[in-house]
Amino acid sequence: MENSSNGTNTTSATSTKKKSKLCEICNVSRPVLKRPKTGEMICKECFYTVFEDEIHHTIVSNNLFKRGDRVAIGASGGKDSTVLAEIMTLLNKKYDYGLDLFLLSIDEGITGYRDDSLETVKRNQEQYQIPLKILSYKELYNWTMDDIVKEIGLKGNCTFCGVFRRQALDRGAVMLKANKIVTGHNADDIAETVLMNLLRGDIPRLQRCVNIITGSEGALPRSKPFKYTYQKEIVMYAYFKKLDYFSTECIYAPNAYRGHARDFLKDLEAVRPSIIIDIIHSAENFHFREENKMPVQRNCIQCGYICSNDICMACDLLKNLNSGLAKVKLSINLKRGKDNNNNNNNNNNNNNNNNNNNNNNNNNNNNNNNNNNNNNNNNGNSNNNNNDINTLKLESTSTTVSN
Repeated sequence: MENSSNGTNTTSATSTKKKSKLCEICNVSRPVLKRPKTGEMICKECFYTVFEDEIHHTIVSNNLFKRGDRVAIGASGGKDSTVLAEIMTLLNKKYDYGLDLFLLSIDEGITGYRDDSLETVKRNQEQYQIPLKILSYKELYNWTMDDIVKEIGLKGNCTFCGVFRRQALDRGAVMLKANKIVTGHNADDIAETVLMNLLRGDIPRLQRCVNIITGSEGALPRSKPFKYTYQKEIVMYAYFKKLDYFSTECIYAPNAYRGHARDFLKDLEAVRPSIIIDIIHSAENFHFREENKMPVQRNCIQCGYICSNDICMACDLLKNLNSGLAKVKLSINLKRGKDNNNNNNNNNNNNNNNNNNNNNNNNNNNNNNNNNNNNNNNNGNSNNNNNDINTLKLESTSTTVSN
């Protein structure tokens, strides 16, 4: 009987062990990955299904599109935009969204980086059979990023690129007669942006950086279908699907401020895997004071682009570049930032000095009050001992000395 019992237990343990190695969703296939977002061990086919279904749910629940929309997909050739093109093409057919899709690429003019990645975009265009439009900084602004870096150096170059790229995407979409733009910004990107805006104290950007649709006040709303999608899962989807994408980082990016936020976020994620989604959900529930209102949108008096000032930032940057003052302007802004920090430190020091003075005054007042109380107590004690003449004389003498 004992041997039989042991045999049964061994068989049960073996079957449990085998069962634990199966996909946690289908319980049929062997798992090939652990989802960073949920920690589930799942097989390849189940991963495809949940990955695509979650993005479809994000699109539908947020009403990102309607039938007949002409949608420009921001395509850089990187993993995010390549997976975005794959997903948008697949879901558009699978769920019959009824969208007209286009690939829109911006050539910033970075030798050894963008020229290579554009070749990937061209191959994607052939694969997905989607019309492609390539628009360059040189064509729009008569400057390339290589030229700009030669002019101003590596510090602050991402400011120029970010501003020019946003406007270039809008202008390219207008050329395609698109009414919406989608970008491959993922959950990691958005969490990094939240941290950056918190660290910089940029309230206006902090208010809108987690919005899944931005620019809705203008003619070209932008949406982020990957808002809740982890970057690691995008990489795994591209890997398992064997998608053709360009993986080299921009040669000017290592000096970007975003890199510090990215490193910090990775450290946090190692301790708490859900931190990326947690940051996004937290930012979605921020409440801002009424006085922290968003700037009023208007049109640039020079180029007509939507902005919050009379002249848009792109025109202002171009003016400085063409006049040769771009580097000087950046230096002045950096100096102003340092001066502001010094002023804040001086104000803090003054506040500390004032607090110390107040504390000293309070201590002196308390000491004086205590001395007065002691004197009053001494006088009270001498009055209570009127019957003892010798004691009265001693106390009178003591009082005279202390005074």
